[in-house]
Amino acid sequence: MTRPVNAARTRFDIGAARIDRVVESEEPILDPLQLFPDATAEILAAQMAWLAPRYYDPASRLLMTPIQSFVVRARGRIIVVDTCVGDCKQRLRPMFHRQQRGWLSRLAALGISPEQVDTVLCTHFHVDHVGWNTRLQDGRWVPTFPRARYLFTREEWEYWRSAEGVRALERTGDYIDDSVIPVVEAGLADFVAMDHELCPEVRLIPAAGHTPGFVCVDIRSSGERLVLAGDLMHTPLQCIFPEWTTRFCADPNGAVRTRIRLLSQWAKERTPIMPAHFSSPSIGIVERRDGAFSFLPE
Repeated sequence: MTRPVNAARTRFDIGAARIDRVVESEEPILDPLQLFPDATAEILAAQMAWLAPRYYDPASRLLMTPIQSFVVRARGRIIVVDTCVGDCKQRLRPMFHRQQRGWLSRLAALGISPEQVDTVLCTHFHVDHVGWNTRLQDGRWVPTFPRARYLFTREEWEYWRSAEGVRALERTGDYIDDSVIPVVEAGLADFVAMDHELCPEVRLIPAAGHTPGFVCVDIRSSGERLVLAGDLMHTPLQCIFPEWTTRFCADPNGAVRTRIRLLSQWAKERTPIMPAHFSSPSIGIVERRDGAFSFLPE
């Protein structure tokens, strides 16, 4: 069950800023019973009336999971937030191994060439957020966006270079070596604070927990707002069960605290959010409900 990537809304105007979703893939790939240690078949069955088929594929028993980037245009700048899995990458997980998804052609469909991108921001260094940082050229991994500055939080960089971070790569394979290191060696990386302001319309929100340097992206213009929430949640189930943390989280308890804090704030302010892995079109509003939250898709 693969949803066509152009089947849902992909452009969003926030005041004078423009955001485009660039979807690499949207397929059922995550098993909720493996992803969440606290999930049970009984709990999932009780949520199935709203969960399937939009967020969950009953045939495969997997969560529908887009892998996508976001292109933000503000003040004449082109900012790419997260860069998916990438093509031709050697990966341990079969669905990510040696992909040929044509993500660059979708970027080109927006009228954007790699040379036009000013900034690349990785919200964190997981395999599905750094892949198109580089592309294969003459047998070498080179930066895909040769004129861009790549923004990485210093906390993220230091974690994945530490012994703990290196051990975490055993599950996925060392994607840091082919998708992050070539950018640093090319002199294109800037290590920024977790509350860094890219421009008056775009700044980072510290959201440590999923990884130590994970950030969300706050976009505000002309009184309008949208938050690119990244991997704060992987499914709307984590609104209903905000205490559920994934087996990918570096600091599970910290991830829960961060999620509850930010969801509480966004629910109070009725802030539109766009998590990276929510089914198309990914955008919606969080509301308080029964001591937790619910996600109302747009």
